[in-house]
Parts: sequence; structure tokens; C-alpha cells
Amino acid sequence: MPQGMETGKKTIVVPQIGQRTFTGKRVHMIGIGGSGMRALAKMLIDRGAVVSGSDMGEGAAVDRLVREGATIHVGQKADNIPSECDLVVYSAAIHEQNPELLAARQRAPLPAEGRPALEVIKYSQMLGRLMAEHVGIAVSGTHGKSTTTAMVAFVLTAAGMKPSFIVGATVEQLGGPSGVGAGKHFVAEACEYDRSFLNYRPHYAAILNIEEDHLDCYPNIDAIIEAFRAFASQVKPEGVLVANGEDRNVAPAVRAASCEVQTFGQAEGCTWRGVNMTAERGRYRMDILFKGQKYCRLNVSLPGLHNVYNSLAAAALLHHAGVEGERISELLGRFAGTRRRMTLKVSLNGVTVVDDYAHHPTEIQVTLRAIRDYFQPRRLICVFQPHQHSRTRFLLNDFARSFGSADEVIVPDIYFVRDSAREKDHISSEDLVAQIRLRGGSAAYLKTFDDIVRHLQGALGPGDLVVTMGAGNIWEVADEIVRWLGTDR
Repeated sequence: MPQGMETGKKTIVVPQIGQRTFTGKRVHMIGIGGSGMRALAKMLIDRGAVVSGSDMGEGAAVDRLVREGATIHVGQKADNIPSECDLVVYSAAIHEQNPELLAARQRAPLPAEGRPALEVIKYSQMLGRLMAEHVGIAVSGTHGKSTTTAMVAFVLTAAGMKPSFIVGATVEQLGGPSGVGAGKHFVAEACEYDRSFLNYRPHYAAILNIEEDHLDCYPNIDAIIEAFRAFASQVKPEGVLVANGEDRNVAPAVRAASCEVQTFGQAEGCTWRGVNMTAERGRYRMDILFKGQKYCRLNVSLPGLHNVYNSLAAAALLHHAGVEGERISELLGRFAGTRRRMTLKVSLNGVTVVDDYAHHPTEIQVTLRAIRDYFQPRRLICVFQPHQHSRTRFLLNDFARSFGSADEVIVPDIYFVRDSAREKDHISSEDLVAQIRLRGGSAAYLKTFDDIVRHLQGALGPGDLVVTMGAGNIWEVADEIVRWLGTDR
């Protein structure tokens, strides 16, 4: 029988945890190499599923899944789907005309001769099913989801509470992007793209912030706020929604919640407040107040004011998950971050190389500021790969303003994903470079990664920091510079 779990004044009914639900199930995953999909694949393997999948390219993440027992095809075609298959899961990046998806749907309605019928679902639907077996903790927002989700999963794990979790980035301290635990909690990112987060019914949730993004599937900010309103309404009535109390777009979204809403921020009136803040090289220390009373003292381990807000949200969620304030302070202060979030690659021969996932103007702005505060370089050179033509076009002016902390910006071609071929005709990297220059910035368009590497080899000197930034494969430039720095030149 389910048991009650006390969290403050609330009693949460813990679902039966179905650890054997997927044992022996044959699951095929289209787009298995994506950050969320590969984490989900690892979780299903850990639960005893027989996993196969496909992706358009090879890589270390795919190789790791193969070593874990997955069968993975490079390239996508109908024949990749095993003849014996129970479930097909596809990522949000998969086009409706994908040959594997079309083949799976043809098999789905009726059993083919000698084969059982397939069930075909999205990644987010699969995640929702896993969360339904646990006390769900879902972290939403335009920015900060991966870091905050990882913070919560790390502290719960370090506190011995054995959560299951899935993060859209690799967390070295947790052994990867996902994990299966015997505990009550399931911690996951809740992404608004394609309204994916509406497949979740969490007990506890956070809305970190709301800004314009994914304008290829939302017409405007009002539609984005409405989607977050729908997400807020799905937090279970006995649960708690933790929301940014200083974000003007969050306020209308939380009005739909039937659960208790608690706010976080620095402002008077926030349920969870960061006060008495001091900073050294961009890393903050603060007292956390809960309902006006001191809750704990926290040394935020990651640089940047944005990580103060991520930490406040994480602390609130951890409190409701049953972790004491002193333990939150101790364990959260040990969190070392996630891969591709201000990741230091090397500091060698006077040159520092950093890699980061930022691909939205706000993320770029706060990350560059944090890099400058923490590393204090002589020159900060940002190699930014725009992600999606549509995002670049819709947010062009915001992008152009976001590089103020960089001394030089280098832009290769836009990373093409999800957009139609027609979208390419509307915007180019050269347009972004022109807008940065109009605002007084130093920017250059260099078409290929080889061009960028050659430029950096001739330009970098002692005291310089180069950061590769973007959601595509721009990290390859960082890796090449690291190799070059390590050679006798």
C-alpha cells in the first residue's frame, strides 16, 4: 500500500514504484543520441529494458550506450526497428516524415503478420510515465533547467535518498545524465518546447523564468505564458509550485495552480529569499530566508547571479522533498555543475578554454558576465554558434545585445536543426555579425570550424580566455584548441 510522506505540513501519497515495469520490454528510440533521449535510454536499460535506437551520427555518448548494451544504428531507416518491439519512443527533434517514425506508425494500429502491434510515443510522454510511478519533481523555465535539476538530484543522492533522475546534461558527480534509485523521488527537467512538459503531473515543480524562445512552435510570449499556465495547473493539488517572484511573466502563469505557490528571489515578499549577499570572483554567499525566518547559510558553488536564483529554487524543492536546511547548505555547496555549463576545458600556456551550452540571449549575457567575473581574463573571446535559423531571426536584436562582456565574437554558420530549408533564406550568421558591429562590438564571421581554429591559433596569447558557446557541436572547436595548446608550438 502507498505510504504517506510528511513534508512540513503536507502529506504526499507516495505511488507504488514500478521498478519492474520495463523489465524485458523492447524499446526502440529514434534520435537516441540527443541529451534527453540518451539519458532516458540509460534509465530504461537500468530498469531492465532491451533498448535499441538510431541517430544521424556517432559519438562518445552513443558509444557509452552501446557499451551499456544498447543496439544503435547510425542513420535512420525503417529496417532499424526490430521485428520484435513493444514500444517506439521518438525525440522532439524528429521530423514527422522520418522513415523510422513513419514505419513505426504503420505498425502501430494493427499487428503486422507474426508481429505484435507497436505503441509509438514521444520522449516527454515516456518521461511522464516514469514520473507517475514516483513523487515527481519537475523543473521548468526558459533558462537554468539542467543546472537546477542537477542540483536537486545531486543533493537527494548525496543525502542517501536514492532518487531516480534525468537531466538534459551530463553530471559528473552523478555518473552521467540519469540514474535509477530505489527512493521515492523522480527528478526531471520539464521543457516547454512543443508543450512537452504538459505530459507531467509532478508533486513539486519549479518555474525558474519565462522568456521568448522556441518561437518556431509558439507565436508570441503570450502563448508561451499560457503553456506555463497549463503546466502550473498540472502540479498536484497537495503539492507545491516554486516560482520566480521577480519575473513578470511568471506571475500570470502561476495563477492557474491549484496547489500552494511559493516564490523565490531577493525581493521583499518572496517566500524564499536570498539576503545578506556577498560575492568573490562572481561566486555568491547568502542567507536563505524561508517565510521571513533564517533557513540556512549557503555558499553558492557556481559563479554568476543566475546561479543564486537556481540555488534558491533548488533549496525550496529540496526542503519539500524532506531534506533539512543544514544538509541542503552542506551538500548544495559541494555541487560542481554540469557538463557544458561554464566547463573549464584547460588552462595552459596562459590561455584558458571554456565550453558552454548557452544558446539564448539571456543565457549568453549572464554566462559571459560570470566568466569575466570568475576568470578575470585579459581578453574574453566568444565563439558563438547560433542554434536554429528561426531562433536567430526572431531574437536577432536580443542576440546582438547579449555579447557586451566579450572583447571579440566569432560566429560560424548557424547550426541547422528542426527548421525548414526555407528558413535558411531568411537569416545568416553574417546578419548577426553585422548587428553586433552596429552596436559597437568586435565580431567576425568565419564559416567553418577549421577557419576558426586557424584564426585562434594566430590570435591567442597569455591572459586570453576563449569560450565556445552554443547548443550544437561548437565544442569541437574547444577540443581542437585544447589539443593545439598541449603540443609543442
